[in-house]
Amino acid sequence: MARGRPTKSEIRQNIIELLYFMKEGYGYHIYKAYVAIFPKVTMRSIYYHLKKGITLGEFKISKIEKEKGEFSWGGEVEKTYYALGEQAKPSVDERVKEYFDKKSSS
Repeated sequence: MARGRPTKSEIRQNIIELLYFMKEGYGYHIYKAYVAIFPKVTMRSIYYHLKKGITLGEFKISKIEKEKGEFSWGGEVEKTYYALGEQAKPSVDERVKEYFDKKSSS
């Protein structure tokens, strides 16, 4: 029997489903869509699974942008955009498809 945490994760699979329809997105954008569809998770958990997914090849960083604005921590933010990696296996969840169909029609 293998030791340690299993590499399979329901949260990471749900993020794969989201990115399949989004094509790419940054952490907070993914989090907002996730909590609208699936059971509530913490934003920290989303970032953990994005980072873990990169090491497993399920996600890749598509670009990093710096954005200026008035934020509580300063005048600039760095957004890391994620996309599906080679190891991602989306199963096309109907809840996610329905959410993005509804969002695009409004």
